[in-house]
Amino acid sequence: MATALVTGASAGLGKEYAVQLAGRGHDLVLVARDRGRLDLLAEELSERYGSRVEVLVADLSDRAATGRVADRLADPERPVDLLVNNAGFGSRRGFVRGDLAEEEAALEVMVRAVMVLSHAAAGAMRARGRGAILNVSSVASYAVMGHYSAIKAYVTVFTEALATELAPHGVTATAVCPGFVHTEFHQRAEMNMSRLPDALWLDAGDVVRSSLDDVARGRVVSVPSWTYKAVVGVLRAAPRGLTRTVAGSLAARRRSPHRPG
Repeated sequence: MATALVTGASAGLGKEYAVQLAGRGHDLVLVARDRGRLDLLAEELSERYGSRVEVLVADLSDRAATGRVADRLADPERPVDLLVNNAGFGSRRGFVRGDLAEEEAALEVMVRAVMVLSHAAAGAMRARGRGAILNVSSVASYAVMGHYSAIKAYVTVFTEALATELAPHGVTATAVCPGFVHTEFHQRAEMNMSRLPDALWLDAGDVVRSSLDDVARGRVVSVPSWTYKAVVGVLRAAPRGLTRTVAGSLAARRRSPHRPG
């Protein structure tokens, strides 16, 4: 049975990846900070699907913890066939007004950890001649929505470069770029999303299902839903000045306090 390692597996998209991968017959290594949530999920998946589930508690903003996850990925005696780099978080504050320590943590979790874990997994997979890496990016990587866009732009371009390098060796890399997804992400970041049209919201199950299907196809960039495929097409074609203007307006609306009525 193939084994998948999922970071940020205790909630949101990460939890959905764990559930769907177990349903597809994978054994799992679940990585997150919250042992309680991980243990409950591991028990549920073992009972429902018969998967073997390993729990690995790690805060990916801590370099030593990231190193332990990388060691697990590189272990030749316990091969990981699919790495899902999902861990991440957002902030409702702009870069300048925000806490610099939080921005540094974001780089550790969503840039450095993605790089380190991809390096460990890719090395082991290349040696075996098979495997796949799925990096969770965002439609924001094509936009200009603060530091988060810059971070996700790295993830998207890094994944494309990695896919090119690994292609001759039987290993694939895919960046999934969803838009707004119904998870705990925005609530945890204290973002006011009340003004966002329903048509722009995606279901977590649909995003995960679509991206896993694209991994199976060897697709390098996966954009779930025709709505966001159109958005990405427009963002790629639009003058960057216009992109900056629209993104600034949207960001201001998201950060504005909610006033009933």
